Amino acid sequence: MLFHYHFWTPYVEETESFYVSNGFRVSQRIGKYQGDFLNFDPPLMWDDFREKKVLFRIIEVRKGNVNITFGYGKKVIFDHIGFLVSNNEHDNICENVNKLNWKVEKGERRTFITTPYNFRIELQTNIDIVDSDAKDIKIQELRLETKIKGLENDLHILFGKTVDTIKTVVGDKVTIKEAIIKDDSAKQIQDPNGVKIITKT
Repeated sequence: MLFHYHFWTPYVEETESFYVSNGFRVSQRIGKYQGDFLNFDPPLMWDDFREKKVLFRIIEVRKGNVNITFGYGKKVIFDHIGFLVSNNEHDNICENVNKLNWKVEKGERRTFITTPYNFRIELQTNIDIVDSDAKDIKIQELRLETKIKGLENDLHILFGKTVDTIKTVVGDKVTIKEAIIKDDSAKQIQDPNGVKIITKT
């Protein structure tokens, strides 16, 4: 199940505010302050630490089966998408990486696959990465812009089946153009990083 995407952005506070104002909850904030990585999780608010100039490594927001993360970067950069998979699916996908000659890095909490499309794919087996309530809220489709063709075919090889939640167009940059999310209201909005969010009931 496609559940996740991550951006680096200079608009960290604005991105959090955007998603919170659209029904997401902040589940964690980790940032570097005076040389150490510290947690600034809720109930802390931005007014509690804004003046400290924290360099945020990751802020995570959640809503149902949707998990979005972002961290500070000098410019907007799309980093990765994430799939929630079973242990068996995880192992099969990692085997299929060899057919594509891609690089895979297995970690304790997650696995990352490096693609030739200038973004990574995260494999997650821990179901606690999404919220247990509102399971019907989910990412129905991500429309990606890539610089080269072939992603949808490669995803078919990687997952051993058609991945109909990912659609691509070829352009001059690598990013998510649109995220279509099943939600409890229908609207079109755009986040501070240029991702058009289309919600459908």
